[in-house]
Amino acid sequence: MNNRNTNEKINQVTEKTLVIGVDIAKHKHYACAIDERGRILQKAFPFTQTMDGFEKFYNTILDLQKKHEKTEVLVGFEPTGHYWMNLASYLTDHGIRFIMVNPMHVNRTKELDDNLQTKNDQKDAKVIAQLVRDGRFSFPRIIEGVEAELRNGASLRSKVQEDLSALQNRLIRWTDRFFPEFGHVFKRIGKTACAVLEKTPFPMDIQGKIPEELVFLYRQVEGVKFPSLPKIRQLVALADQSVGLTEGVRMARFEIATLLTQYNLLTRQLENLTNELIELASQMTDYEFIMSVPGVGPSTALELLSEVGSLTHYDHPRQLIKLAGLTLRENSSGQQKGEKKISKRGRKKLRSLLFRVTLPLIQHNPAFKALFDYYTSRPLNPLKKKEAMVVLCGKLLKILHALCNKQIHFNSQHMMKDLHCLGEAA
Repeated sequence: MNNRNTNEKINQVTEKTLVIGVDIAKHKHYACAIDERGRILQKAFPFTQTMDGFEKFYNTILDLQKKHEKTEVLVGFEPTGHYWMNLASYLTDHGIRFIMVNPMHVNRTKELDDNLQTKNDQKDAKVIAQLVRDGRFSFPRIIEGVEAELRNGASLRSKVQEDLSALQNRLIRWTDRFFPEFGHVFKRIGKTACAVLEKTPFPMDIQGKIPEELVFLYRQVEGVKFPSLPKIRQLVALADQSVGLTEGVRMARFEIATLLTQYNLLTRQLENLTNELIELASQMTDYEFIMSVPGVGPSTALELLSEVGSLTHYDHPRQLIKLAGLTLRENSSGQQKGEKKISKRGRKKLRSLLFRVTLPLIQHNPAFKALFDYYTSRPLNPLKKKEAMVVLCGKLLKILHALCNKQIHFNSQHMMKDLHCLGEAA
C-alpha cells in the first residue's frame, strides 16, 4: 500500500509540472522552482508574509509557467508552526495546489547535495522542492466549518487547562509555605479546598473555632453545599500544630485571594468553553456513533474530533493509527532481532488522548476488558499491560472508524465474537 501511494505521488509530477518548494518563516519566506528532473528553473528568492509578497510570489509562478511552458503547479512547504496557514489559504483561493513535506525529511536530506550540515532558508527551499519531486509529501486537508471551530476551540481549551494547572501549582506552593498541613487533608484543589482557602487561609484563622462553625462558614461560598465534616475536624486538629510561616501574612493573604480569583475565573471559563465545544461536536454525525461506545465521554469525543476531524475522511483505519504514531518499528540486523516499539511519529495529543481513554474503557466496557485480559493472559506470546493498552488504542481507532463510516452504533456482541475467534485461533 505504501509503494502504491508513493507511485501515485510521483505520478503527480510530469514534464508539464512546475515544482516549487517554499521554506516558511514568520516574516519572510523563500521559494525555489525546479522541473520534473530536478533542474533549477528559479533560484531561491524571498517574498514577505504580506499581500504584496503573496502577489509577487503568484506573479512569479505565472511568469515561470509561461517561460517554461508548464501547465500545472505544485507548491510544497513544511508546516512551520502556524505561519504556513495564510499562504495556504491564499494559494487555495487562487487555485494552486499545495502539499506538505515532513520537517524531519528536510533535516535528513539537506546534506545529500553538498555533504555539509549547512542550514539556511535558500537551501531548505531547494530541498523541499526536491522532496516534492520525489513524491515524499502528504496531501493536507483544509478544515472548515464545525471542524475548524473545534480545532481552534480545542487549542484554546488546552491552553486554559495549562494555565489552570499552573495556578494549581502556585496554590500548592502557597499552602506549602503558610499551611503545609493543608495537603494532608485535601489531596487536590477542589471546591471545598478553595472555600477553605478563601475563608480561612491561615491556621490562625481556624484556631479556636469548632468544626461545625467552619462547615457553616464554608457553605456560604458558591458551589459548596456539603463540606466534609470529618475533613474539617482533621483540619482543625492539624491547624493547632501547624508549622506554617507567620511572617509576611498581610501580603500572603492578598496573594492567596488573587490566586483564588484567577483560579475560579479560569475554572468557569473552562467549563463554559467545554460546554460550547460539546455542543459543536454534537453537530457532527460522528459524535453520535463515537458516544455509543461505553466508556467514551463527551470530553473524549470532542478532543478526538478536534484532532482528526470526521473519521469518514480517512479511507483506512491504518491512516489514523499512523497519525497517532502507534505504528510499530523494529531495529534488527542479521541474527539480532530488536524489540518492537511504537514509532511515536504522529500527533502526541492524539496518542495521549487514546491512552487516557483506554483506562476507563478497560474498567467500564466489558468487551474491551475481556480483550485486555485475553492479550495479557493468553498462553502464546502474552503481552505486558502497557503493550496490551497500545493494541487496544489501535483497536479503538479501528472500531470508531468502522462505526462512523458505516453509521452504526457500537455492539459489544460483535466485538466479543472477534475475541472468541482469537481464542480459537490460539
